[in-house]
Amino acid sequence: MTEKNEEVVEDKNISDQTDENLTEEIESEADDLQVEPDPKQAEIDKLTEQVNNLEEKLLRSQAEIQNIQQRNARELQNVRKYDGQKLASAVLPAVDNLERALQVEANDEVSKQIKTGVEMTLKTLNQALTDNGITSTGEIGESFDPTKHQAIQSVESDEVESDQIAQVLQKGYILQDRVIRPAMVSVAK
Repeated sequence: MTEKNEEVVEDKNISDQTDENLTEEIESEADDLQVEPDPKQAEIDKLTEQVNNLEEKLLRSQAEIQNIQQRNARELQNVRKYDGQKLASAVLPAVDNLERALQVEANDEVSKQIKTGVEMTLKTLNQALTDNGITSTGEIGESFDPTKHQAIQSVESDEVESDQIAQVLQKGYILQDRVIRPAMVSVAK
């Protein structure tokens, strides 16, 4: 090798060693300096996390309040819809008794007048029930529906078809879409 080449190689080796020495010095100084976290940034991070937690709690609380309001609205609607159920249940036995009283034969003038009074009373009660959304169920010839009727017996019948009501032993009543009392019936075979 020529002298000039040897000098270049030697300079390069010195340069590499110098770069390595500088890099090691910088790394050792960086290790010695250990950067302390900024206390203001730590406080900002902590407060940001608290804000995020509070926002999440607020959203959950608002959703819960909305659910409670919807549930209360549904319950209030049901209370209004089925308001007369308790009264109707108490009045229905009186209606049944008046209907039975009308089945008795009236022979003399006094009993005919009493029967007329019972008919008027029954008509008024039935109108009050109808005005409050209460309808009767269980008519002869009506198809048997186990949700509205209670079958007491099965009977042979030429008057109605199979699975239809052949005889009504006690009328049933429905308030809106809720059965207050199922009709007790005999069903044709």
